[in-house]
Amino acid sequence: MAEQTKKRLRLNDLPDLLTVREVAELLRVSPLTIKRWGKRGKLPAIRINSRGDRRYKKEAVLWLLGMQEKT
Repeated sequence: MAEQTKKRLRLNDLPDLLTVREVAELLRVSPLTIKRWGKRGKLPAIRINSRGDRRYKKEAVLWLLGMQEKT
């Protein structure tokens, strides 16, 4: 099996809205943890489209990392 080269997420290159997977990779936790944090209000999700996919504001993620003041 060929080893995949993983693209590392860079803070400056991040879009304003992040997927569950992107946030999980940034914070080094599982996607399920991100969803649980959303339910508890620790990291509020924005629901998009008819499926209700979750997106997270970059500012909220940076705040969790201690890299940005809460607005």
